[in-house]
Amino acid sequence: MMRTMKSIIFAAAAVAVSFGFTGATKAHEGIELPEQAWAQSGPMGRIDKAQAQRGFQVYKEICSNCHSLNLASYRNLKGIGFTEDQVKVIAAGVQVQDGPNDQGEMFMRPGIQSDRFVKPFANDKAARVANNGALPPDLSVMVKARHGGEDYITALLTGYAEAPAGVSVPDGKYYNKYFASGTIGMPQMLFDDSITYADGTKATALQESKDVAVFLSYIAEPTQDERKALGIKVILFLIVFSGLMYACKRQLWADVH
Repeated sequence: MMRTMKSIIFAAAAVAVSFGFTGATKAHEGIELPEQAWAQSGPMGRIDKAQAQRGFQVYKEICSNCHSLNLASYRNLKGIGFTEDQVKVIAAGVQVQDGPNDQGEMFMRPGIQSDRFVKPFANDKAARVANNGALPPDLSVMVKARHGGEDYITALLTGYAEAPAGVSVPDGKYYNKYFASGTIGMPQMLFDDSITYADGTKATALQESKDVAVFLSYIAEPTQDERKALGIKVILFLIVFSGLMYACKRQLWADVH
């Protein structure tokens, strides 16, 4: 019985780790990332839809001017609480290239739910020209691609400061202690009251950065809440199933000495 219970606990722990338990995270050169509290952390965590909606507002009004979400569609917004009618309005607010038409020409039309998020630039070269040679990265899976995830996004967006003595910052670059090289091509974009939240939340720079980090966490894996819910059900099933199997074993071998 003890061996069976140990196996169950070990399996449950392994699954829990896969759900997102992580240790402390550090930026470059041992600089530790400030740890934030995230509603979606851990096996029981779920995306805070209100916060993710605020994060979408930050992305739409600020981040989308340079950064794309190539792997996300407007219909994904329904997963953070937007109604179908709201998503239709959001999608229709952009122009999408389509075609060719009957004359063999490309044309522009209002967006629909199934469209991918519209890119801010026609191509990478145009993006570099508009950003002093720097190419703004796509943010579709940025939370998964950077060690520290949401903590890294929040730290980076709020990590701008005057360069310390002895550190040279090239023209067109900005000092950010959480960026890998210490200097980054993106200027500080989030400030207190950069935007006015639709739900009345106080828009501090930290709040804005945390909100957009939650939105990007959702975009990186829109099905994470469903995955975690299924994982919990599987663990409970395995525990009950193991108990039944042990009871059956005791019954079948009760008369064997």
